[in-house]
Amino acid sequence: MAKLELQKCIVGNVYTNCYFLKNKETGEMLIVDPGASADKIFRKVAEMGGKPAGILLTHGHFDHILAVEEVRDQYKIPVYASRSEQQMLKEPSMNMSSHYGTGCSIKPEELLDDLQVFEAAGFSVQMLLTPGHTPGSCCYYLKEEDVLFSGDTLFYGSVGRTDFPGGSTAQIVRSLHKLVDSLPEETEVYPGHDASTTIGYEKRYNPFV
Repeated sequence: MAKLELQKCIVGNVYTNCYFLKNKETGEMLIVDPGASADKIFRKVAEMGGKPAGILLTHGHFDHILAVEEVRDQYKIPVYASRSEQQMLKEPSMNMSSHYGTGCSIKPEELLDDLQVFEAAGFSVQMLLTPGHTPGSCCYYLKEEDVLFSGDTLFYGSVGRTDFPGGSTAQIVRSLHKLVDSLPEETEVYPGHDASTTIGYEKRYNPFV
């Protein structure tokens, strides 16, 4: 992690991991999956002294997107997401935010295709499409920093749920293999919930591999 300062805060009552990627050279920052509690996110940005430059969404479920509009408006920054996740992000009934009385609908500024590499906050980021948890779930890989943000696709010793609308066990298993078969074993993995892991550990011990 030559130029990456990485921190997280846990937001919402389902304990979603929101990550903060600060470029130590420029001070710019990316925010991954700003779920509920915009105030907590604002405090973390201030604590790190970063200049937010973009929001990365791994998928469209409510617990990963509830603070997106407040964060986007506060910092005037673009939202990046998988092109295949547009409907999930747009429809409150699909992203389940309507169940919590918020009716969250997100329209990203930047829609990404599988394996697309883009520059944001001084980082080179690759989007890996990993459907299964949702039809357009994705991961973000920073090759130069040896880190992967896996959302709810890959967890420590497990994978994300597939019993929500649009979920598919067969797809998420294929997506897991896509990750462990293509990324270096030393890659640090930061999931949407719970503890971090590595590609090497999951390759050896994840029962879904």
